[in-house]
Amino acid sequence: MSLNRRQFLGGVGAASLMGAAKKPNVILIYADDLGYGDLGCYGGSLRTPNLDRMASEGMRFTHCLSANPVCSPSRAALLTGRYPTRVDVPRVLFPNDKTGLPEGETTIAQMLKPEGYKTMCVGKWHLGHLEAFLPTSRGFDEYYGIPYSNDMSPRVLLHSVPGKVETVEQEATLETLTPRYTEQAVKFIEKSKDSPFFLYMPHTYPHIPLGASAKFRGKSPHGIYGDVLDELDWSVGELLTTLKKHKLDRDTIVVFSSDNGPWYQGSAGPLRGRKGATLEGGVRVPMIARMPGKVAAGKTCAGLTSTMDMLPTFAALTGAKVSAKPLDGINIWPMLEGKQTAMEREALLYFDGWNAQCIRKGNLKLHVSRFNSQIYSPAPAAGRVNLPLVKPELYDLSIDPAESYDIAPERPAVVQEMVAKLESLVAGFPEPVTKAYADTKARKSRGNVGAFPALVP
Repeated sequence: MSLNRRQFLGGVGAASLMGAAKKPNVILIYADDLGYGDLGCYGGSLRTPNLDRMASEGMRFTHCLSANPVCSPSRAALLTGRYPTRVDVPRVLFPNDKTGLPEGETTIAQMLKPEGYKTMCVGKWHLGHLEAFLPTSRGFDEYYGIPYSNDMSPRVLLHSVPGKVETVEQEATLETLTPRYTEQAVKFIEKSKDSPFFLYMPHTYPHIPLGASAKFRGKSPHGIYGDVLDELDWSVGELLTTLKKHKLDRDTIVVFSSDNGPWYQGSAGPLRGRKGATLEGGVRVPMIARMPGKVAAGKTCAGLTSTMDMLPTFAALTGAKVSAKPLDGINIWPMLEGKQTAMEREALLYFDGWNAQCIRKGNLKLHVSRFNSQIYSPAPAAGRVNLPLVKPELYDLSIDPAESYDIAPERPAVVQEMVAKLESLVAGFPEPVTKAYADTKARKSRGNVGAFPALVP
């Protein structure tokens, strides 16, 4: 499953991407619990004019998968290009946890620093709140934000540079969070404009509890969720305006995505499932990329992609060296240029905790197991257990995005092939993954009928 040289280069030499010009700037905006169907450009009913414009000026992806349906694991995968089960972040981290993203893993920021990049993280980190695990210990020059989810306590707002952590607010004021994040991001762009920079902006919202400033509160017909999205969309617009103001527009790739599907509110669009489930609604996320003159404009790409593709793609674009550790993401720059509609890649696995529950190759997705209860809901007396399905379920997502019609009985050879592929891939993961898979297979299934947990906890 490791990234080979041909996949990394993707048929395009890194040096040829930008020629002899200054290395490109990179902005990665990451929403929290934003649904696939929330944005206007994805068919949603919320007002998102700046993101819609970003899509019209760039490329919109319709089959981008997060590496996990919950917060911390998805972020670990985004920043390292590796499955969260490879980097020892299989679950959500809490304020009482003393761990975080392991020091031996290389983040996008750590990859870009040797290339002369200034780096900043603004927003929700959620990969360890102790100083040894904060962004400023993982390649970032500066950090401003809440180090975990805003429903966790204490909801402390931090500002840190390497070796120094300051508390801005012991209990962050949620109503002004997005404008303050935006102010910090704009300041970073302006002071870094003369050198290449990497801005990672993982927004706190629309994770609950929701908060919007006076300028946006009560303005959306869709209630507070709509207000929050209005303000998040405004924030994206402020960054794009700043780039144009300083003539950085054509030198900066901007990517927008989400960590997983919607939780209590928000829309998964035509997809089944929500946050915490390995159904498409839990893991398929919007992804928009924009770089005038480089990223194909006004295009929609249906090729299978992953948020794990960000690190290898940025490496190819900037000429940065990747870690010696095998990557699970691939360089998708040929897709971003519009030269290819899809990339050859290994099948993608869907993890819930240590459990590999599904495998996807192209538009075919196979479910082999699932938990007996929805995450964050009261577990049954025997505890929350991952159970094998009596019979694997196969869905063709090109015609059945809601995973409603099991075609496994009609395609037994495909099922057998995909199960074999899943098991061969699992064998290459750390021991907790192989053990979890073996334990699941040893359990007695309770049947497929009604096995999907409730969509809302």
